[in-house]
Amino acid sequence: MKYLSLGTVLLLLVSCNKNGVAQKPIKTELDSVSYAIGMDVAKNVKASFDDFDNDLFIQGFSNALDSTNMLLDETKAQQVIRAYFQKKQQEEASKRQEEAKANKEEGDKFLAENKTKDGVQTTESGLQYIVLKEGTGAKPTTTSKVKVHYHGTLIDGTVFDSSVDRGEPTEFGVTQVIKGWTEGLQLMKEGAKYKFFIPGDLAYGSNPRPGGKIKPNSTLIFDVELLEIVE
Repeated sequence: MKYLSLGTVLLLLVSCNKNGVAQKPIKTELDSVSYAIGMDVAKNVKASFDDFDNDLFIQGFSNALDSTNMLLDETKAQQVIRAYFQKKQQEEASKRQEEAKANKEEGDKFLAENKTKDGVQTTESGLQYIVLKEGTGAKPTTTSKVKVHYHGTLIDGTVFDSSVDRGEPTEFGVTQVIKGWTEGLQLMKEGAKYKFFIPGDLAYGSNPRPGGKIKPNSTLIFDVELLEIVE
C-alpha cells in the first residue's frame, strides 16, 4: 500500500497549507526530493479518489504518528483499504462491460446498415471495405512490411489517429497491426486506396489503450492508401 501512504503525505501538505501554513522554499536536496514526491503523488491521488475527507485523514495521520486515540487497528485499516479498492475495481469493470456492450450494439447496427450501401463489400470475417482507388502493383503478404497513409475515425466521425493529418506516412509489418488491417492490406495492391469498416472484434476488442478515444468494442473506420511494399 505504498501508493496510499505517499498519497496521504500529499493530502496532509495540501490540507495544512489551506489552514494557513506558509509556503516553504526549497533550500536543500532533501527539500527538493520531498517536494518532487508531493508533485508525483498528486497525480496518483487525483486518479484514485473522487472524494476524500481531509480532516479524517489528518486525524488518522496524527494518531498513527503518536500511536494514540487509534480508531482502527492496523489489521482493520488494511482490510478497509483493500475492500475499498476491490469495490472500486469491480465498479469500473462493470462500467467497462456495460460500455463495451453498448458500443458493440451500436457498431453492429452501423455495420448492418453500411453493408447495404453501394460499393461496400463484406468478407467472411465481417470486415467491410470500399475500393476508392484500385492499385496496379503487388499485393502484400503476412511477411511484408508496408508504407501507408491512413485516416482513422470512430463511427461518429471522431478522428483518433491520422498519418494524413501528421503529414507523414508510416511503416509497419502486415501482422503488426489489428486483425482488420492485416486482412484488409492483403486485399490491396500497391497504389490502392480503400476504406475499411472494422468491427470491434477485428480491431481492439474490449481492451483498447486506456485513456484513448477508442472505447471497448468500438467499430473503426479507416481510409488507407497502400503507398509501397517496403520489403
